[in-house]
Amino acid sequence: MKKIGILYVKGSLPLFENFGELPTHLLKDNGLINGKNAYEVLDGLILPGGSIMESLSISPEIETVIRKMDREGKFILGMCSGFQVLANKTDIGRKSPCPVEREGLGILDVTFHPLIGTDRVEAEVVDESFLTNGMLGESVTGFHCHTYGEIRGNAQPVFFSRVKRTDYTDNPRKILSGARNDEGNVVGTMVHASLDENPALTQNILQFMDATENDIQEIENANQELVKKIKREVGIGLDMYSEYRIQNTINPHELPPFLMIASTGSDSGKTFLTTGVVGVLRKKGYRVGVLKVGPDIRDLVPALYLNKEKMEDFASIQIGGLGWKDLEEIITEIRGQKYDLILVEGVMSIFTGLLNEKTPFSAAEIARAGNIPTLMVTGCNKGGIETAALDLASHVNMMQKLGIKTTGVILNKVYHDKIAETASTYIKNTTGLEWVGRVPKAQLASRGGTPEVEIKLEDFCQKATETVEKYLDVDRILKMAEKPQFTGYYPFNKILKDFV
Repeated sequence: MKKIGILYVKGSLPLFENFGELPTHLLKDNGLINGKNAYEVLDGLILPGGSIMESLSISPEIETVIRKMDREGKFILGMCSGFQVLANKTDIGRKSPCPVEREGLGILDVTFHPLIGTDRVEAEVVDESFLTNGMLGESVTGFHCHTYGEIRGNAQPVFFSRVKRTDYTDNPRKILSGARNDEGNVVGTMVHASLDENPALTQNILQFMDATENDIQEIENANQELVKKIKREVGIGLDMYSEYRIQNTINPHELPPFLMIASTGSDSGKTFLTTGVVGVLRKKGYRVGVLKVGPDIRDLVPALYLNKEKMEDFASIQIGGLGWKDLEEIITEIRGQKYDLILVEGVMSIFTGLLNEKTPFSAAEIARAGNIPTLMVTGCNKGGIETAALDLASHVNMMQKLGIKTTGVILNKVYHDKIAETASTYIKNTTGLEWVGRVPKAQLASRGGTPEVEIKLEDFCQKATETVEKYLDVDRILKMAEKPQFTGYYPFNKILKDFV
């Protein structure tokens, strides 16, 4: 059987996409496969996306494997962060006045620099390689999900992506999104899901390895077993595992329940708490899907790291033309999917964009249009606990006026228990809600507290799971979810009448 490794270290995302269902073996940081040197065993290697550079996950043993496989002419495919591993260096200091650089292996002569991209893309094939043999001039599809996506250097280009929007600004153009080494056996690309959506790429890999029909069948069988093995662990290297539970058979016409986690503004902790809820439920054996209001799917990456689920093509809910798919289409597509819960992460404040004439343009309009119950979050770190309580109460009361169901609220980043207890009583009395959660400010070892800044997935996800497990009643949160029903978007003239 042909053996294809996938890097399985802290910060890597081996199931963020299916990689053409090719991986058959895990390459861990000891560089071994079944007790043997991986470079002697493997016929090819895939380096997935994630926070591999930020997490400093490339051990000397892994470096040896990669370099020896390269010298032997075996194929190596680096995806996003895996591409950065193969590059000269990556500047991960997006919000730093000075570069914060991580050295790569220098196999591909490029450097990476901050550039946010979260588009669905088409990428033109501009050169041949083990991946693109016979495809010159053709286009492939996939998506971008990166913070450090500007590529500079002298490596031979393989892909140029047509993007609509980068760094939160409309700027349609072509950007470099893939490169190869001189021999053509090493390729890096930023086009996620390219193997899954373009079978010709997968077929090229199989042909490069001289895989027979029997080999292909064995690879398929081995991949199915590998995926089961990967899914037993929650995250990577966190000493967390999923409990076994018997999942009810989902009727093909049945919808899983939805719950939106929204907030009063940015930096409230939506991503952190969404990630933590996913981690705790995953440990209990539940399968949780995650969606994002708007295009910034990077916020879903930590939850997917724990969840071991791929980024679905319905993961981004379109608002005002930004994002991937309309809510009505998503609800239709998700029917019959075997999820116990769908968590929808809001964007900025739930009301941000509500008074824009584009419809919908806010998380509030999405919640109302889909009859999605909402759990509201606010941070106490900026205006204090008292301001946070007033903020939550006013938001909840306005949501009720607009016909949006609020199931509970969370005071996040709490620094004084007594004040928070009084604030909780105030919120309950003012809004009529029965449940107010309180979470202290989490101390993260790394500088980044969100996917926006130098995040180490393993640190962020472990702290989020531990925090939610300790301070929130996740079983109760699970019961807050309800099956959605699309009823149409709020007319803009009615929003003006009811909101102002």
